[in-house]
Amino acid sequence: MSPRARRTSVAVTVTAVAAGLLVGPASASASAGSAARIHDIQGSTRISPLAGKQVTDVPGTVTAVRSFGSSRGFWIQDPRPDDDRATSEAIFVFTGSTTPSVAVGDAVQVSGTVSEYYPGGASAGLQSLTEITKASWTVRSQSGELPAAFRLNPSTVPGRYAPDGSLEGRTLRPRSYALDRYESLEGMRVSVADAPVVGATNTYKELWVTAEPRHKRTARGGALYDTYRDPNAGRLKVASLLPYAEHPFPVADVGDRLAGTTAGPLDYDNFGGYTIAASALGTLDDRGLERERTRKQKSGELSVATYNVENLSPKTAQAKFDRLASGLVDNLASPDIVALEEVQDDNGATNDGVVSADATLKKLTDAIAAAGGPSYSWRQINPADDQDGGEPGGNIRVAFLYNPKRVSFTDLPGGDATTPVKVVQDGGKAALSASPGRIEPGSDVWKDSRKPLVGQFAFRGRPVFVVANHFNSKGGDQGLDARVQPPARSSETQRTGQATAVNTFVKSLLAADPKAAVVVAGDLNDYQFSPALSALTKGGVLTDLVTRLPRDERYGYVYNGNSQVLDHILTSRALRGPDYDIVHLNAEFADQSSDHDPQITRLRP
Repeated sequence: MSPRARRTSVAVTVTAVAAGLLVGPASASASAGSAARIHDIQGSTRISPLAGKQVTDVPGTVTAVRSFGSSRGFWIQDPRPDDDRATSEAIFVFTGSTTPSVAVGDAVQVSGTVSEYYPGGASAGLQSLTEITKASWTVRSQSGELPAAFRLNPSTVPGRYAPDGSLEGRTLRPRSYALDRYESLEGMRVSVADAPVVGATNTYKELWVTAEPRHKRTARGGALYDTYRDPNAGRLKVASLLPYAEHPFPVADVGDRLAGTTAGPLDYDNFGGYTIAASALGTLDDRGLERERTRKQKSGELSVATYNVENLSPKTAQAKFDRLASGLVDNLASPDIVALEEVQDDNGATNDGVVSADATLKKLTDAIAAAGGPSYSWRQINPADDQDGGEPGGNIRVAFLYNPKRVSFTDLPGGDATTPVKVVQDGGKAALSASPGRIEPGSDVWKDSRKPLVGQFAFRGRPVFVVANHFNSKGGDQGLDARVQPPARSSETQRTGQATAVNTFVKSLLAADPKAAVVVAGDLNDYQFSPALSALTKGGVLTDLVTRLPRDERYGYVYNGNSQVLDHILTSRALRGPDYDIVHLNAEFADQSSDHDPQITRLRP
């Protein structure tokens, strides 16, 4: 990736025709925007008043060029801004797969069609980008002078995120709402100084920073997401326009800092929202974030962990198995019971009817033993082929690992993919009709989703019931920066139904024995403040242990720069005073063995 070299010719006219996901009238008067400047095109709302119309000889200075990928083009900014804070003074000129023959600093006049582009398609519900497409341009001079970058900081980014309702028809209020501020700067040069990293570098060479360094930071330097009302307005993605060979993208972890100035046009996409397309990158200030280790359980403590191992199959590289094993042994101190999520079948994503996962689990337990851990046994139930969601052909499921030297598993026949497990009485105590068993696998709430696995264990002669879960994903939900606020969370309905089903099952255990020791664990794909978790804990039958942590430690997953909770461990009242820990060894790091941090609790049943 490299910006276009400066040209020797000053007055050159180029025409580029490219397609995109655009809205606007199919045709319009050629003279409608003939005298328009950029702020006239952008207007004071999210949709250009000239959308679909032709504009001619729009003046501006080229501030940056995207010369790679399928969305090539360049940004121009008007050096003569108006006095309206709501109108952006810059715009992207889209050239598709054609590299534009302009250079930063060129003074140009651009003609073309004003279009509104919705990243991800209009149905995704996100913001639009105002662009000039089917463009031709003339380079008038090469001054090399760029407009000053707008500084993003706590005094310029409002704390309030957005008003409720549809945003598109509203006049922007950039001093009142963060999304309005960003929209009013669309395409303009912006900058952040000494920006804290709140989302680690990903495989696409992107990271997230915050323009609000003191706002709701986690204990390890992230941006805490703990309420729908505050999505952390200062979060911004950083991508690079610089040639990678000369300017390698920083490999940063949460808590690091981009020292100095990071600057470039303010872009927007459907994989992270508002983005600084950096033509200047700050220098990585590595703060030395370390992976956590939890303490070993005492002899009288039962330790139960949950770990999403992210699409694990025998086809997964051995290095990942080794890293997961090291995490379980060294960082989690070899838990007695582990609820695993995203265990794939024995040939991974090959879609051929194979549903067994014995090879997957053997490869993992062998790696654990090789890392100095215990010789774990496992229990699981093969799902019906392609009925539990996840990667097609992968047949992901939840499974138990357990250390037979510390805890025993009570095997009771009858559990399979379609037979619901029931609570029965055994000598006046609660027991299961099958162990392992699945909760209501035929219910619609589990359609295309993993069914909970219930196992009956014994620790020091006392029965302990563990429910391993992996609720349905957030697929289909609108992003936090959706154009209708608050964004729609359509997947929430199914998760709430799933939580209700698990809550009902736990209540049946407690009805049979009010002192039953119950642990519910797994990737619930929802927050501690969500309707799903309210449904799961309804009636006080379970306590979500994450709520016992200090507020700035309540996270185990980082998404788009927000540190949040998706995985949970919950316990029944009989398990008093559990010692609980989220072990941060993945989510905050560029180098991960999974995108989830594992969790563990130590109990005295």
